[in-house]
Amino acid sequence: MPTFTYVARTRDGRKQSGSMSSNDKKSLTRALQMRGLTPEQIEMKTGRKRTRGPRVKSADVLVFTRQLSTIVNAGLPLLQGLDILAEQTEDPRFAKVIDQIGTDVEGGDSFSDALRRHPRVYSDLYVSMVRSGEASGNLDGVLLQLADYMESMEELKRRIRSAMTYPVVALSMILLIAAGLIIWVVPQFAEIFAGFGQDLPLPTQMLIDVSNILRSIYALMIVGVGVMIVLAIRLYGQTKTGRYNLDSIALRLPVFGKLLRKVAISRFTRTLSTLTKSGVAILSALEIAERTAGNEVFARTIRQAGEAVRKGETLAEPLARSGEYPSMVTRMIGVGEKTGALEQMLSKISDFYDSEVRAAVDGLTSLIEPILIMMMGIIVGGIVIALFMPILQLSSLVQQ
Repeated sequence: MPTFTYVARTRDGRKQSGSMSSNDKKSLTRALQMRGLTPEQIEMKTGRKRTRGPRVKSADVLVFTRQLSTIVNAGLPLLQGLDILAEQTEDPRFAKVIDQIGTDVEGGDSFSDALRRHPRVYSDLYVSMVRSGEASGNLDGVLLQLADYMESMEELKRRIRSAMTYPVVALSMILLIAAGLIIWVVPQFAEIFAGFGQDLPLPTQMLIDVSNILRSIYALMIVGVGVMIVLAIRLYGQTKTGRYNLDSIALRLPVFGKLLRKVAISRFTRTLSTLTKSGVAILSALEIAERTAGNEVFARTIRQAGEAVRKGETLAEPLARSGEYPSMVTRMIGVGEKTGALEQMLSKISDFYDSEVRAAVDGLTSLIEPILIMMMGIIVGGIVIALFMPILQLSSLVQQ
């Protein structure tokens, strides 16, 4: 008799997992229900465990999903489609993953169970949607929804990267230019000024002092302290409390905080809309949305909302109490719940915030460019002025 692992919920909503021997999944489902448990996930123990496996580019997974949707929709068997995609995939690591999935499916596993063994390639959201597609007989439609969802998320990531990359690179170049001038150019002027036999202007003397510090062992100490601070922040961010506090600070940053909030709301509503549209139960969808929130503050609000919904509340009520969502969002979700069109309303919210993110990124880019140019002018211009002040001072003394 085969042994199955299961994840189920008790009558009061608590999650419970375990293993049990049974003839098949249906028999195990009935046995769990007799115990007062509602099964959410059942898998047969096959001796194969989930492994970390290789990392695969999300763009490759997107192409795989869209192509597999087309193949299944065309009427080709799933195994044949997997063989085709494994052959034409350029990444050999991904091809190996697809081959393994095909082998598992051929061995009697469901497609979703085979995907679940590769968590670094296929997320919980992906596996849950495929499982719902298998149950409803609409696998090609669910795969198409997945591809659209992944495409929108990739576009969102690209916009955020473009907004963050430009200022970081430009600021780094400014600091490198300033450091080069201070470390190599200023000392040469300092040797010339030493022969003047006069007190140097305060800006010039400060610049020479900074140059001396950067060329001494103190510079290494400053760099070491900076590295230690960065490592300490990263270690702190790996704790649950630290991650929450850092994300909370990030959401309250000027300019960037509003952008991050819009991104988090767009991600949450898009994820929840896609899951509910594909047939995933609302409580399971909220759990997946919590894990994919990308921000611990919003993950906590989603977790609290899930607990409230389990107790009989609507989704809009706990989200409104959290204070993290604009009233427009919670009211639209409330209307969607009352009219039975929650997924459509969530999709409209996500579309709106996607456009808001695009506008915010464009505005941020146009704002940052002149600020960085002005900063470069101030830093480089300040260094040049400080270097020429003693020369101008000496020329005025000579004229007198």
